[in-house]
Amino acid sequence: MKNFLNWFKNSTKIKRWMFLILVGIILTCFGFSKVLSSNRLGFGDLIQIIITFVVGFTCFVLGIVYIQRRNLELLIEKTNVDESGSNSELKKLVTKNPIYEKGPNIVVIGGGNGINNILKGLRNYTSNLTAIVTVSTYGKPSTTSIKELKLNPIDDIKSSLVALSPNEKEMSSLINYTFTEGKLKNLNFGDVFLYGMQKVYGDFTNSIEKSRNILSMVGRVLPVTLDEMNICAELQDGTVVTDKSKISETVSNKVTKINRVYINPSNCRTAPGVLDAIKNADAIIIGPGSLYTNVIPNLLIKNVSKTIKESKALKIYISNIMTEPGQTDDYDVSDHINSILEHSGDGIIDFCISDVGEIVPEYVRKYNLMGSDIVNIDTSNIRSKGIRLIKGELAVAEGNYIRHDPDKTAKLIIELICGDLKFKDKHNDEQYMLLNSKLKEENKKAKKEKKKAKRLKEDKKEKNSDEIIKRKSKFSNKYKDRIESIKESEKTRLENIRIHEKAKEMIDEEEQKEKEKFLKETYSKKEKK
Repeated sequence: MKNFLNWFKNSTKIKRWMFLILVGIILTCFGFSKVLSSNRLGFGDLIQIIITFVVGFTCFVLGIVYIQRRNLELLIEKTNVDESGSNSELKKLVTKNPIYEKGPNIVVIGGGNGINNILKGLRNYTSNLTAIVTVSTYGKPSTTSIKELKLNPIDDIKSSLVALSPNEKEMSSLINYTFTEGKLKNLNFGDVFLYGMQKVYGDFTNSIEKSRNILSMVGRVLPVTLDEMNICAELQDGTVVTDKSKISETVSNKVTKINRVYINPSNCRTAPGVLDAIKNADAIIIGPGSLYTNVIPNLLIKNVSKTIKESKALKIYISNIMTEPGQTDDYDVSDHINSILEHSGDGIIDFCISDVGEIVPEYVRKYNLMGSDIVNIDTSNIRSKGIRLIKGELAVAEGNYIRHDPDKTAKLIIELICGDLKFKDKHNDEQYMLLNSKLKEENKKAKKEKKKAKRLKEDKKEKNSDEIIKRKSKFSNKYKDRIESIKESEKTRLENIRIHEKAKEMIDEEEQKEKEKFLKETYSKKEKK
């Protein structure tokens, strides 16, 4: 009974449609009763009955349609509600297990902190997420003993596992924990965990896939390849750098630019599941991240670029907000895109998302000191390549760094997917309803937060103003006589200055007259002589 009554809470938005159904039933019954109770019907009575019946029947049908739609939305929202979220009461309206998991299949390709922020935002809209990342060791973990773990860090894999966790803060503390004593001293828990998973399940990709269930992750993480590989760079002056970690340093020291990057060996195979994920994707996100060491290397793995081009998914490139010293110095957005197209060919990008938000100058100055600057958006060059440019205020400060805001970026991506579904006339598709409902919810939340922030700002401004007035008032009361005395003295001083200046002017005028009189008399005497 208690769960039944929960359907009538304001948060469910059910009562309005029930009321509409009730109005429809009443009007329809009234129309029928009018027909049955009347012996003789005039033209006016007939029109009234028809209108009443039509309006009543319309209200009844609309009420049924919208109450069913709302029930479906409630069930859909259930799959996207966090355990500690404000909608926990809503869970009582449905069964404990999700009825189904719906949401677009989204593949995010890259590495580092760039794609992790994108994953954090997208996990609120869909559980069908796949992160395809590079492995910072340039190959599969090949440790034979636990002592060798520290030699094989897989930070990108671990960061993505954290980003897809529903309890990100707790998971980050656990995965990044470093033991300080015993046999495990100086070893990272994330490395130990993945090492153990690999020993149990044999295959590295399979062990990460199994981690999805163990860690209750939203989505999955796949290494782009299990083959040993090395990321190399050829610079414009002909220098070849075969160590990924030294590419930026070498470029900076030689004051040159990167001509191209390549992987060695060049025939590295994709890890199991990578190509299938790309083929089944509704949207493929490339970047953000280090262009030459995290983004492009993924596209160089055998068949990755080819499969992306053949896919019917939306292909979206998310541009970096800041340039990266030693890699993308003085790069515009179109320069980033050109590098990707030169390495992988045309047809790999449909849309480009770039940030146009205002960044706090202090942060920009810090980046400038490190040799980095804001990536310029050269709109005409981007559009000339047949790529649609999507702009948004996406930048957010995280500590001392400028990152993509997870929620705003994800919202922009989902709006693109919704627009594509709408274009395909899938208004009643469950996937469209899920995304549209979530977007409306996020827009309402954003408006409320904006109003709240504005109100707090106004209150703070008003409070500061009141404090200033109060401080002035206290000072004025305490030193009122002194202030009046000072004002009077100042007034007297200014008056004396004016009198002195006036007197000086009068003296100067009198002297001038005497001088003119003297000269006149002198000239008169000379003329007489």
